Amino acid sequence: MINQMVMEQLFSTEEHMEELSELLVQVVEDGASVGFLPPLQLPDAMDYWEDVLSPNVILLVAKRNNRIVGSVQLHLCEKPNGVHRAEIAKLMTHPHYRRNGIGRSLMEKVEERAIKEGKSLLVLDTREGDPSNLLYTSLGYIPAGKIPNFAQSETGELQATIIYYKTI
Repeated sequence: MINQMVMEQLFSTEEHMEELSELLVQVVEDGASVGFLPPLQLPDAMDYWEDVLSPNVILLVAKRNNRIVGSVQLHLCEKPNGVHRAEIAKLMTHPHYRRNGIGRSLMEKVEERAIKEGKSLLVLDTREGDPSNLLYTSLGYIPAGKIPNFAQSETGELQATIIYYKTI
């Protein structure tokens, strides 16, 4: 059972605050574009996780040896004309655990959950050129377009994001 990966939904971030915050700090430090710029301080990461859960946000985590090594969020659309869709957000894998199928497993699990929730359309976005683009297209996500100058990097450079969708 050593090194076995387990996926689970978190209903509270409180007892996992340290691990979740460390995960966020590490992925931002490693260059992930998840809405933050390095250096991200631990108290700022904790502030983020304190407010992340709501009735329309499902948080899934990947654990290895009972330690959180990845996470992904499913944001359910509550608008009357959008109850069939959801957004995938903040797919993160700890830098020390990348290239082990964790991101792919989290994506597959979040898609299963979206189907359980009655969703038929998923959307997400990611910075142009990031390795995650390859993951999303390999999972059948279709690029819908590119928004230039969407996010600012730590150097001040404005970077494009690609919007993807998938019918499930």
